[in-house]
Amino acid sequence: MNSDDFRRRYGPWAVVAGASEGIGQAYAHALAERGVNLITFARRAELLEDDAQLIRARHGVEVRPVSIDLAAPDLAQRFDAATAGLDVGLLVYNACYSSIGRFVDVPLADHLRTLDVNCRGPLALVQRLAPRLIERGRGGILLMSSMSGFQGSAMVGSYAATKAFNTILAESLWEELRPHGVDVLACVAGATTTPGFETSTPAHKQRKAMPMPPAAVAREGLAALGKGPVHIAGRINRLVNAVSRVMTRRQRTVFFSNATRDIYGAKGGSA
Repeated sequence: MNSDDFRRRYGPWAVVAGASEGIGQAYAHALAERGVNLITFARRAELLEDDAQLIRARHGVEVRPVSIDLAAPDLAQRFDAATAGLDVGLLVYNACYSSIGRFVDVPLADHLRTLDVNCRGPLALVQRLAPRLIERGRGGILLMSSMSGFQGSAMVGSYAATKAFNTILAESLWEELRPHGVDVLACVAGATTTPGFETSTPAHKQRKAMPMPPAAVAREGLAALGKGPVHIAGRINRLVNAVSRVMTRRQRTVFFSNATRDIYGAKGGSA
């Protein structure tokens, strides 16, 4: 799809939630390259504004940065206010929160924030935008998910569960909304060289995780929009997923739990 066709279908405005860095920032730049105006959401106002100035200068589109905590109880109302009077044709929900560690060692507040940012946030924004997309007869919703959501995994149990939610929600919405001209996609990422990955993953383990650049994930996500409910970004990730499908769920859970423990220095389990 060329830029003009993309803008007609998914423009003239798009919302990118979690746009201050990493994959969300890459989506914002990729959309601006296609001539789509942006409303960008994240907590850190200074980072959003700095990037907005860069995008305006490079691509000549309008950018409206909105500093917001995506776990806020009034998120739906804030979304309505930020998009009032604008013809929004696309939502990209990239924001996520995760605490790595044994389930019992992670504070309850962190588990609940993981639910709020990763599940309640996209649910609220989709519920507010979907009727508008149905009315206009075209548009898209792209929810970022994770390879972690395909099975359970020690050390990231709550995060993995929320990503399973994102994938299943996107699949369900894909079937419900496609008769109305609305495309829905779960873009499933593996390890990606985001600031969060680089901060949380020991330096000597990062190469072992075979991370993708954020821009490559965003390019694949936008290219896959409209082609089906789920896209796994990266050939290596698709291969890993295909190979893991021959395992039982028990085997997959043990395998990926041990891989996670290995990366973060915890003692591995056994099958």
